[in-house]
Amino acid sequence: MYVREIYRNDTPMDAADAYLTRIPAIAALDTLRLDSPVTFLVGENGAGKSTLLEAVAVAYGFNPEGGTRNFNFSSNNTHSGLFRYITLVKEPIRARDGFFLRAESFYNAASYIDQLDREGWPPLVNSYGGKSLHAQSHGESFLALVMNRFGGHGFYVLDEPEAALSPTRQLSLLCRIHDLVESGSQFLIATHSPILMAYPDADLYLLGENGISKTGYKETEHYQVTRCFLENPQRMLQTLFAEE
Repeated sequence: MYVREIYRNDTPMDAADAYLTRIPAIAALDTLRLDSPVTFLVGENGAGKSTLLEAVAVAYGFNPEGGTRNFNFSSNNTHSGLFRYITLVKEPIRARDGFFLRAESFYNAASYIDQLDREGWPPLVNSYGGKSLHAQSHGESFLALVMNRFGGHGFYVLDEPEAALSPTRQLSLLCRIHDLVESGSQFLIATHSPILMAYPDADLYLLGENGISKTGYKETEHYQVTRCFLENPQRMLQTLFAEE
């Protein structure tokens, strides 16, 4: 573990950040332990998963819009101030690598990589598979980044990485995550994907109206709804349409 614990510190909250206290999971944040090499943040839309994940990434030193700790671009300064009110407890051994992948601003990160190449920096594109991420489909570029740029012994923060990936590519991502864990990496992932959540021995934290609590894979709504639908899609569709 490169990051062992996340806890709310004693920094007084600015008035501009007071809206954060209206998110139950964020308001209830006290101490969150990261005991597994892979930790998932799960919950409904608006539960605070991406807000918390972003705060951890920024507190660690990553660019708020994604990338490594050396990325310093900014296209729209919209990240929350939560990073000021949390503290990361790190292990003495430092990660050799790291990346913050967030689906909503991935285009901006890919553009920044192309910009650095045009400005005469060392050819970064070689670290991303030798081909501009913009010259690939959305899903291909996501996977190319993870397969080529993630080098192991790293701390990787992923915000909804399944957004551009087919089910088959999500399985490929699972395999890559496993390879990187085997080479000494740690992952913190916010996701809605029951495929990714199935990673063996991962910790799952449910963010919701009751705060933050550890949950089991088969106890998640994501698993239960998906299973129910796949077992009998016609029955579920009939039930849904009858309610309209």
